[in-house]
Amino acid sequence: MTTSNTCIFCSLPATSLIDENELAFAVRDIFPVNPGHTLLIPKRHVSSCFELTDEETLALMQLLRRAKEAIDAEFKPDDYNIGVNNGPLAGQTVPHVHIHVMPRYRGDVDDIRGGVRNIILERAVYRTNE
Repeated sequence: MTTSNTCIFCSLPATSLIDENELAFAVRDIFPVNPGHTLLIPKRHVSSCFELTDEETLALMQLLRRAKEAIDAEFKPDDYNIGVNNGPLAGQTVPHVHIHVMPRYRGDVDDIRGGVRNIILERAVYRTNE
């Protein structure tokens, strides 16, 4: 694993991993949005998803499928949000690429419309010409 001395993801103990492949690993989020909230992280220390190699991207997508299967079996969510905060102005607080796999449950919010569009609340509402 390519590491950074100050990166929390680079210094995670092997016991915290719930799954891995050659280029990436999965852990549960320590501040979960919902039960089962999982992070998918490349083993190489890289800040932006745009710096990932094709192989790393594929490895992360393979873990995404496996994470969904594991979360489905354990937590039985209704749906998912999958997201990446890429850069500080996008809300990235750990400068190591990570994909959030956030299980969603019926009734976990009052208004589900917009999903990730709710990042900027004033722009989340769909406008119609009614």
